[in-house]
Amino acid sequence: MLVTVGRIGRAHGIKGEVGMIVRTDEPDRRFADGAVLMTENQPARALTVESSRWHSGRLLVKFVEAPDRTAAENLRNLAVQAEIGEEERPEDPEEYYDRELIGLAVRTTDGEQAGEVIDVVHLPSQDLLEIRRPGGNAVLVPLVEELVPEISLDKGYVLVADRPGLLDPEGAEEVPNEPGAS
Repeated sequence: MLVTVGRIGRAHGIKGEVGMIVRTDEPDRRFADGAVLMTENQPARALTVESSRWHSGRLLVKFVEAPDRTAAENLRNLAVQAEIGEEERPEDPEEYYDRELIGLAVRTTDGEQAGEVIDVVHLPSQDLLEIRRPGGNAVLVPLVEELVPEISLDKGYVLVADRPGLLDPEGAEEVPNEPGAS
């Protein structure tokens, strides 16, 4: 299965390195020397990691297929994907691949069926579970332990601690306007 692990940024220097916009929790594993990545764009092409290093908080990658700055610039904005086996798991037992979460049933801590996970949305500040509620509406739930205290891949569910307005935005408690607020 191909999974997007990054997007190629601008060239760095004259020897073909590029800045990588990382989309994986395992960059040292996915961008290891010799790793073969596929571009997401059609026609797809293979890129082999010659080397990678961290520089000023950003990952720089040199691909065999980009020997100089000009070739590196031609890769800009391409998304790259890694082949990940169906049985492969993240190294940290508290982390999950998106594909493992999508399709899981959602239950509340009160035992009610609350829907199904249909996507994982990655934002700079946190990840969100997109949940299709019974009836077809979708809601976003922050993927934090306080709101998602349990994920059971073996049993096929995600437990959500329902809060007013979390799973049913229409049922949110009204917050009175502050004095002087319009």
